Amino acid sequence: MADLLTAAGADRVLTMDLHAAQIQGYFNIPVDHLLGVPILSKYFQEFNLNEDEVVVVSPDLGSVTRARKFADRLHAPIAIIDKRRPKANVSEIMNVIGDVKGKVAILVDDMIDTAGTITNAANALADLGAKEVYACCTHAVLSGPAVERIKNSAIKELVVLNTIPLTQDKMLDNIKVLSVAPVFAEAIKRIYEDLSVSKIFE
Repeated sequence: MADLLTAAGADRVLTMDLHAAQIQGYFNIPVDHLLGVPILSKYFQEFNLNEDEVVVVSPDLGSVTRARKFADRLHAPIAIIDKRRPKANVSEIMNVIGDVKGKVAILVDDMIDTAGTITNAANALADLGAKEVYACCTHAVLSGPAVERIKNSAIKELVVLNTIPLTQDKMLDNIKVLSVAPVFAEAIKRIYEDLSVSKIFE
């Protein structure tokens, strides 16, 4: 895909929250990797939650770095869900590392596909005494049973970015969509003005 984009005439790529950062290495042209965490965390900062009443939760071990960056912006502690996946597209909650009882828990992921991981995590947090459970992600794929799972889960609100447009049948009352347009616009402007793109996230 990287070679096809280059052959088609692209001389620079702007992307957001690659599922694996190593993908950048497949390109022979500059790749600017934008992040969704600053947009999502800004939304939750407006809740004005105290540090001792909120916890940012990583739904698996692979998302810990993302959750930590998110938590730093909210000055909040983190918790980690340690899960084992017995087979493809089936997730099993094993253990929650960290204190979630009586707290507002915010699950952070890069992508929600069938929503098995995020809804199992949300339900586990509710069972462990979390006061409210929110979830957020950059890419809302929401395939197969995802919408039904979210509807029937402990998630009070799911906040997603519009990197993938949601069809009307996926627009639940508790799904909030935030736009990535201002960040991409600022990045494009900075590229054309020869300024640092990474400054956007400071």
